[in-house]
Amino acid sequence: MLEMLHVGVIVEKREGFLGATAEYEAADIVTLGLPMDFTTSWRPGARGGPAKIREVSFSLEEYSPAQNMSLSSVKAADIGDVSLPLGNTEKSLDAIREVAGSIVGDGKIPFAFGGEHLVTLPCVSAVSEAHRGLTVIHLDAHADLRDEFAGQRLSHATVLRRVAEIIGVDNLYQIGIRSGAAEEFALAGRGPHRLEGPVPAAVRAALERVGDRPCYVTLDIDVVDPAFAPGTGTPEPGGCSSWDILDGARLLGQANIVGFDLVEVAPPWDFADITSLLAAKIVREMLLGVGAGLARRKRAHMRA
Repeated sequence: MLEMLHVGVIVEKREGFLGATAEYEAADIVTLGLPMDFTTSWRPGARGGPAKIREVSFSLEEYSPAQNMSLSSVKAADIGDVSLPLGNTEKSLDAIREVAGSIVGDGKIPFAFGGEHLVTLPCVSAVSEAHRGLTVIHLDAHADLRDEFAGQRLSHATVLRRVAEIIGVDNLYQIGIRSGAAEEFALAGRGPHRLEGPVPAAVRAALERVGDRPCYVTLDIDVVDPAFAPGTGTPEPGGCSSWDILDGARLLGQANIVGFDLVEVAPPWDFADITSLLAAKIVREMLLGVGAGLARRKRAHMRA
């Protein structure tokens, strides 16, 4: 966005995410920030993730050579951060669900920036009401399947358990999991689909199973090894590389994505913004992939 100063100099006014410059009414995709980290169990700071992801996004190009596309081809709007009542988890989740529900009700796709992982719950709740048979692809170092954590049922450590209660555990696909309590791993066979191996291969396997069903993707940045993404609340060694997660993000764009979030970026623990930069590039690749997918579906609908 351009703004004329009193001295007649034109400067670029950077407020939203890179390329998300469409008016809300014209947008297919809506980005929003969810600055909440009330239940973070170790290192706080994820509430600063949305602002930092937006800030560093302007160091990137709008063009992706890997996809040969530019964000100018995507109709995306950034509506800013949801205002949350500080310290009140349940009211904050209600506020997020209300905003996400409005976006979905207007026929648009929410792209949320966290914030701690618990913000995924109200987003999935809102999206599931509009899309029957919703599937969720979950990329994370941690299973997040505890029934309770520190005596709380609403926590970033229980969020996927609550999500599974909404969509049905058989519609949950987990990738990159390498940490959790014994009870979470004991769910194998009667729990979610846990896809092993390198992230790109696991994403391909998930896409084969999900097919064209509506899909929500939630990506915790700690799925990436802390060598590439140290700025997060609960880093877990042994994760994927930045190259692999970007490859996975481009593959995910092929699915019928109806919602997306990227969570747990904690700028106070970052080094030279490398985690936030990676997060911003993941978002760019997802925007391009989902935007291209929407265009393909529109053309197919017109031919039909």
